[in-house]
Parts: sequence; C-alpha cells; structure tokens
Amino acid sequence: MTDWTDDQLDRVGDADQLEIASVRDDGSLRPFTTVWVVRIGDELFVRSAYGPENGWYRRAKATGVGRIKSGGVIRDVAFVAVPADDTALHEALDAEYRRKYGPNHAAHVMATVLGDEVRGVTLRLDAHD
Repeated sequence: MTDWTDDQLDRVGDADQLEIASVRDDGSLRPFTTVWVVRIGDELFVRSAYGPENGWYRRAKATGVGRIKSGGVIRDVAFVAVPADDTALHEALDAEYRRKYGPNHAAHVMATVLGDEVRGVTLRLDAHD
C-alpha cells in the first residue's frame, strides 16, 4: 500500500470524472467506466449512482482492486467499502458531491449520489502498487 501524492489528490479531486476498472481473475483489466469522484481531505471516494447492482460496483467489490484514470493520473487502487454508519463522513461526502457536481446537474441526477440510499455503495480509493 502506498499513499497518494498531493499532486495526484489535487488532479483527481479536481477532475470532473474518473475512469474506473476492476481486475479480472486472470489479472487483466475490465473496460473502464466513467464515474464521479470526490475528495475529502487526503482520500478519494466514489459512489455507485444506481445502487449495488451496478456492474462496475459489483465487480469492484468482488475483486477489491483495479485501476483509475483521472486528471492525467493513472493509478492502481484498492476499493475499500466505507461503513454506512459513518454519519460524519457521509454528510461530508454529500456536501462535496453537491458542491462539485450540483451546479451543473439536475436535482434528479444529483439524487443518485446523495443521501441514505448510497451510503452502502460508497468506496474509498486507496492508492495501491
């Protein structure tokens, strides 16, 4: 396990989108899927906008590792489930999603990544080498 550099956190955290791929059983990468990413402190987070059955999310949870591309950063990551009962973190995540994406997206789109329903489908991206 390694840490994110400040530059990587800035670039990924400021990017509008993130490309995410999990690893197959044979070690190859699955196709990349575009998701939204937010930064809280020195950590990066993603949420499954369409629940636990979303394909990229199911595969990320199953394998636990993959790769991201965003803001010119390409990095292997570990997908770490965030406890749904961490109220303070989830409130901070909701606020950051609203700040970052809310001004440019309709309320019904924002609703897919906000609130109690997505607490159980939130992953932290840990830098991994």
